[in-house]
Amino acid sequence: MNLRHADVLKNSNLKATPKRLALMSLLAQASVYLGPQEIWDALRKEFKTLGLPTVYRNLEELVDAGLVTRIHHPNRQLYYYLCQNPSHHHHFICLECGRVEDIDFCAEAQLAKEVNRKHQGKVLSHVLQVNGLCRLCMNGRGKALK
Repeated sequence: MNLRHADVLKNSNLKATPKRLALMSLLAQASVYLGPQEIWDALRKEFKTLGLPTVYRNLEELVDAGLVTRIHHPNRQLYYYLCQNPSHHHHFICLECGRVEDIDFCAEAQLAKEVNRKHQGKVLSHVLQVNGLCRLCMNGRGKALK
């Protein structure tokens, strides 16, 4: 049992169930984003009766708690990544190898001003994900992990 994950879950008002702890540990060990099917396949070895809907439900609860990042892929599949950076930030996603890198820049204030100026609206939230190729994949040295 990963005590750190258990504490993080409890601090987020989520029960530290064995399945949820195993899911977080699996994501923490991955160097790339994972799909629900991949997660289910890996966890079924330990939890024989684990259903795919349970994996989806737990992933979405972790996303809602801000513990896991949902990756929107151009192939229209959802993937998930355990981001351990608690500060507000965005992600650069390499579509070739599946790496996820933090982007510490956010233009929310500028966007909010533009929305207010041009549309007389108010920004309540935003989602930004930058998709591309990492340096290694651009140079043909990336390892296709996805």
